[in-house]
Formats: sequence, C-alpha cells, structure tokens
Amino acid sequence: MTIAPATPSPEAILLVGGKGTRLRPMTVHTPKPMVPAAGVPFLTHQLARARAAGVEHIVLATSYLAEVFEPYFGDGSALGLHLEYVTEEEPLGTGGAIRNVASRLRSGPDDPVLIFNGDILTGLDIRALVDNHRTTGADVSLHLTRVPDPRAYGLVPTDERGRVTAFLEKPQTPEEIVTDQINAGAYVFNRSVIDTIPADRPVSVERETFPGLLAAGAHLQGMVDSTYWLDLGTPQAFVRGSADLVLGRAPSPAVPGRCGDRLVLDSASVAGDAKLTGGTVIGPQARVGAGARIDGSTVLEGAVVEEGAQVRDSLVGAGARIGARTVLEGAVVGDGALVGPDNELRDGVRVWCGADIPAGAVRFSSDQ
Repeated sequence: MTIAPATPSPEAILLVGGKGTRLRPMTVHTPKPMVPAAGVPFLTHQLARARAAGVEHIVLATSYLAEVFEPYFGDGSALGLHLEYVTEEEPLGTGGAIRNVASRLRSGPDDPVLIFNGDILTGLDIRALVDNHRTTGADVSLHLTRVPDPRAYGLVPTDERGRVTAFLEKPQTPEEIVTDQINAGAYVFNRSVIDTIPADRPVSVERETFPGLLAAGAHLQGMVDSTYWLDLGTPQAFVRGSADLVLGRAPSPAVPGRCGDRLVLDSASVAGDAKLTGGTVIGPQARVGAGARIDGSTVLEGAVVEEGAQVRDSLVGAGARIGARTVLEGAVVGDGALVGPDNELRDGVRVWCGADIPAGAVRFSSDQ
C-alpha cells in the first residue's frame, strides 16, 4: 500500500502594523492588536485560531509600537507556534507589508501562504479556505462574507464557479451594488505571487495588487463564509467583539475562562451586589464597587468602577476611574482618565487618556 505524503501545513503572515487611528484613545499607548479583548490581547485569539487550524509558523508584520509584540509573545512556543517579527521602517500598506516579510517565509513557489488582517474577528473555517485554494488551483484566494449593507465596503463579485470577476470600490448608488459580497480580510497567496509585489514602497493589495492580478489574467478565487465576522475598527465594534467572545458568539480557544455573561480575571475585585451581564470583562486588579451595573462592557487592568455606577457598551481603560453613580453608555474612557461622580457620558463620547472630568460636569437630560 502506498501512503501519500502528508500535505504540509501552511505558514501565515499577520498584518499588525496599523496605527488604529479610529480606535483612539484605546490605541494611544497600545497597538490595536494588543488591546485586550475577552481578557487577552486581541492578537492572542487570532494566533490561537491559526494554530488550531494547523498553522505552525507565523510572521508578524509590525510597525506602530512594534516594540511591544515580541516581549509579550516571545518565540510563540507558549501557543505552540514559531513566531517571527519584521518591523517596517516606514508604513508600506497591506501589500508592501506582505512583501516586506517575504524573506522570512519558508514556502516553495507553489505553496500556499495565509494572510490575516490584524483587526478582524471571524469564525472563518481556515482549513476550508486553504483546501478550497488548493482544489481550485487559484493563485490567490479571498475570504468573502455577505453583509446586509455593503455600501461601506469594497464589493467582490464572483461567477458561478467562485472566481472573482471584479473589485469594486465602495458603491455610491443602488445600481452600483451588484453583490453583497465583501472582502473579509483573510487571504491565501501562492508564495510566487507574493514575490511579484513591488518591494520597498507602499502597496495596497485591495487597490493595486488584486486588481492588477485580475487584469493580468491571474486566477483569484472567492470563498464565501458567512459565519461570525466583525471589523474591530471602531471602539464600539471592539467592545462588541470582546463581549461576543465572552458570550461564545465568536469562537476562540484563547478565552481565559468559560463562556457566559461575564469574565472576571484573577485578582479583580467585584462587590457581591454588583451586576455584570452581556459578556462584560473585568480585567486583572480592576475593582467594581457596590451596586454597580456593567453590561456588555470591558473594564481594563487596574481600572475602578465605583459604587452605583452604570456602564453599558463601553470601554474603561487601564487605570481609569469611574466615579460613583456615573453613567457611561457607548463611551470610551482612555487609560488613566478620571471621570468624577454623577456624570453622564453617552453616544460615542471619548475621554482622552489622563483626562480629569470633575463631579457632575457632564450631564444629559432625558429629552436629549
């Protein structure tokens, strides 16, 4: 009996160099992939899911606050991975970042290389994407997902075989919405394709590489996987993603505890009559006072939520303090900020790191 050789596991590139401008003030001191989601840096969930899919070697393409990644993850052995780090001296865009790390890849020209954006939370079947890439003989495969309103995204129509037929910028009129399929931010490249990306200059895979390959007759394959998918580009989306991980709506083997209504990290202190719901996370050394109500929110390391405060769909930064009876709804409070008692912050308000809001300084009447 002849035994076929095992298919080698693909390696991966993780694009984690973005500045996270839309997430400020969460990203003032911390790069976006290192902001905690469900109790650990978001990047931990991506690494753990890649490892669960059989990936063993991952190169991290870093730029903004690049120095924080390696001290935390090291060589990746704690996650069963071999991690390498490459830092861009100047921002190179998605395509440029991929090309910049190519020298660290071990794949042969026809081998598949997975590429993940560092701000997407997804339930994508990674193995299925690679298998589909191999089966169809594609040069590049893209994870596509369907969204109810695609106007904020680039559209990626495909034919009946799943081959990509065009890349369309954000549609402006109903006539331009020819599909509800969008680029979901995970790809498989043949290694040889990566080597064709221009080196040492900014390149966008979305605007330059993909359209250029299509125009040259390359085979670009789309695989629609409409399981859980969320772009964590805004504070509200990030908080929602963290809550969904805790609730078990978004899959990850890296959640440090059982899925449920709440996740309280070791060394946190929560008053007995405080109520935590909706996937709320209380970080290490944080404290929640008597009678506080926290729903669908993240309270980071060392933060304090005082007695009677109400926090909903919000993020409280590391070392911040929320005063007694203060109400946060859809708000972000930066690291080390102080929000005094009896304030109301709603509807996307962002409090900068280290800010100090006195007691009762911000109030919303019921008719606002």
